[in-house]
Amino acid sequence: MEPKLIEVEGLRKEYGDFVAVESLSFSIGKGEIFGIVGPNGAGKTTTLKMLSGLIRPSRGTITMKGLDIARDAVKIKSFLGFLPEESPLYEGMEVDDYLMFFAELYGVGRDAARKRIRDLLSDLALNAEGKKIGDLSKGMKRKVAIARSLINDPDILIYDEPSSGLDPMTSRYITDYVRSLRGAGKTIIFSAHNLYQVESLCDNILIMKNGRIITLGTAASIREEFGQIQYRLVFRVDSIDDYDLAALKKVNDDHIVITHDINIVNNTTKWVASKGGDIVEMRTIVPSLEEIFLELMGVELFVD
Repeated sequence: MEPKLIEVEGLRKEYGDFVAVESLSFSIGKGEIFGIVGPNGAGKTTTLKMLSGLIRPSRGTITMKGLDIARDAVKIKSFLGFLPEESPLYEGMEVDDYLMFFAELYGVGRDAARKRIRDLLSDLALNAEGKKIGDLSKGMKRKVAIARSLINDPDILIYDEPSSGLDPMTSRYITDYVRSLRGAGKTIIFSAHNLYQVESLCDNILIMKNGRIITLGTAASIREEFGQIQYRLVFRVDSIDDYDLAALKKVNDDHIVITHDINIVNNTTKWVASKGGDIVEMRTIVPSLEEIFLELMGVELFVD
């Protein structure tokens, strides 16, 4: 079996008596999009900073392309791009000059850097010629930060909330752009609060709480493990005096049953038929990743 591109084993980070991350172990394959989600304080950003080499783990190992980040941080950073959630930019600089500055820091030749900057600005639909960063909108600034993370053409990208605080159109654009990066052979690790974005993008998803793994797998496998299908049955009947199969909710002339038990649905439809009533609607409700996430976090959900 081909070894994974990234291997994390027994990762722990503590600050004094506070444990921010505990016993994290996972692996990521080449060309994979790997999502990390959790409530505020779950340890997502701490995990991403350890993966990017910005902070050292208290315990555990991280290897990328077979290199140990504790011993080979400089080599790893040569093929790694990191985008923090809060990414201050040099607002007095023009966009081209700013990106050229970072290209030079990475040792990219000027001719190659000019082409790289031109291509990135085109790919990101960022028309910023002659503009200072401080004059750009929040969405355009985020695109500049993404371009900066890609200036050295890294194989591995670590993005912390790449579309945080952006308007829906810009957020959608960045989501599509991240997807296109996988098509270009990049391996991407990112955190997000937008569970729809995570579900649509990620090959595997790590859900964290209080610094620990709650579950890890594909959206489908998480749904299969934790998602409970509900059934919604709406019917009309003259009298419900002898109905005792499940709790009912009445809205105008409709009686509504919501249940996890398919047998209740089957028995109710038979009962309605025996009473000469009508089935108005019968619907299967498959939980979204967001609903499963909220339940795992202890938030009780109701379906109307």
